[in-house]
Amino acid sequence: MTYDEYNQFCGALPATSHVVQWGGAHVWKVGGKVFAIGGWSKAGKPAFSFKVSDLHYDILQEEPGYRPAPYLASRGMKWIQQYDVPPGRDEELQYYLKESHRIVSLGLTKKKQKELGLS
Repeated sequence: MTYDEYNQFCGALPATSHVVQWGGAHVWKVGGKVFAIGGWSKAGKPAFSFKVSDLHYDILQEEPGYRPAPYLASRGMKWIQQYDVPPGRDEELQYYLKESHRIVSLGLTKKKQKELGLS
């Protein structure tokens, strides 16, 4: 997935906003809370970080092309970075981006969820 495709996908999720920050990373938020970050790759390939469940964190950190997300995981947060996955696995990334959006949305107050049309 390219950064353009990533931005298009995240922009189609409900109640999202986009900002470029942290050294040029494409940061996507829902209700003001970050759910996805495109960037922070040192390999010259696109890299995407997203929040995951405890189970997915345990599984993905052992998978090739995935690792605990730089900066975030070292602070105890359950974030994974996809940094080197063969082409053709966009559906997998889309699943995790949707899940991250869902997890972060559920962490918002009920009032905020209602304001954003997420409830």
